Amino acid sequence: MPFTVEEFRDLVRILEERPEWRAELRRLVLTDELLALPELVQALGEAQRRTEEQVTALAQRVDTLAQRVDTLTQQITALTQQITALTQQITALTESQRHLMYQVADLTGIARTLSNDVGELKGYGLEYRYRNHFPAYFGGLIRRARLLAGEELVALLEGAVERGELSETEANEVMLADLVLRGRRREDSVEAYLVVEVSWGVGLYDVERAARRAALLGRSGIPAIPVVAGNTVIEEAATLAQMLHVWQVTDGRVTPPEP
Repeated sequence: MPFTVEEFRDLVRILEERPEWRAELRRLVLTDELLALPELVQALGEAQRRTEEQVTALAQRVDTLAQRVDTLTQQITALTQQITALTQQITALTESQRHLMYQVADLTGIARTLSNDVGELKGYGLEYRYRNHFPAYFGGLIRRARLLAGEELVALLEGAVERGELSETEANEVMLADLVLRGRRREDSVEAYLVVEVSWGVGLYDVERAARRAALLGRSGIPAIPVVAGNTVIEEAATLAQMLHVWQVTDGRVTPPEP
């Protein structure tokens, strides 16, 4: 049977008078999905509200993070400036240290030169003393000591060269000896030469020169005794002197080589 307009109006009037029937009518007319739509809309609104709250919180966190990034950027900028300043200071310090090293090297060279000069002056002074007081210093080795110098020493060496006992180079080597004395050995009165190397602090080179030059002069037929004389003799030089049979004279004290 068709549903007339009057019947529809009666239904509307009844529903207005009996509101509790409306829910039942909706349940019969609408699907479950449509019935659930208000709850879904409400849930969606709640979700939207929570999303907005989360977005707001996230925005606040982003703002905080941005502030931290800005602060960190400022700190990095300040640190970079400090590193730049420190690098400049280190560069300046390195340059100053380099100049200081050069100055120290120059001063070291000057000190070494002065030390060498002082050592040479002391050696010259000591040689002068031994030369002028040779009887007192070398009287314990030979008697009637006589200093050979100048023309007498030249004549002796040139004669040795002419006889083929020495070469020109070897004769010049002997000429470089600090002192050459002639006398008679105390133990047997045999005529002998003393070939003396004088140094304030006697070292290995002094011992070697005395031994070498005495050996050369000994080729002339008269025994030659190698001698080192000085204020002190280093331990290594004293040991070498014993090995090469070189006499040691230190401030008047004579040390013979061990037999």
